[in-house]
Amino acid sequence: MLASKRGVLFLLLLWPFAFLAAQGSAEAQNDADEVDPVSYIGMTLEELLQSFGLPRSVYAARGFEVWQDDVVFVYDQGDFFVFKDRVWQVGIKSFRGINLGDPRGVVSLILGSKVEDRPNALFLPLNEKTWPMMLRCDFDSAGKIEAIFIYRTDF
Repeated sequence: MLASKRGVLFLLLLWPFAFLAAQGSAEAQNDADEVDPVSYIGMTLEELLQSFGLPRSVYAARGFEVWQDDVVFVYDQGDFFVFKDRVWQVGIKSFRGINLGDPRGVVSLILGSKVEDRPNALFLPLNEKTWPMMLRCDFDSAGKIEAIFIYRTDF
């Protein structure tokens, strides 16, 4: 009887440590899932498929000119716009504290003084790679973000 009480006491003492270890493991997985979407730009098709596997769906996005047509690979991480064999644009649900549905005023404050304000969108240059890139937030008639894109401006 005394041995079983000691066993229960031992388990009760170890439980918080097991909980903390499991929580730390979950946080590490969340950190791995939180990849900066800027890194998606420039990925080759091979890198895209190796990173995310087969897409949930694929569709064509027509441009004003034939050379502006894209193939779009749809993943949980976003919509990847591919020209030839490289990702040049990605549509995402969130970016550095900005989320779909956020109001324009909040987004403007988060993006800071370098943001370019246009009637239906906000633009922010991203100088994080060797090619020029831009963040674009499109707004609906209620002033809420309806789309977030990161793209190469030289395409």
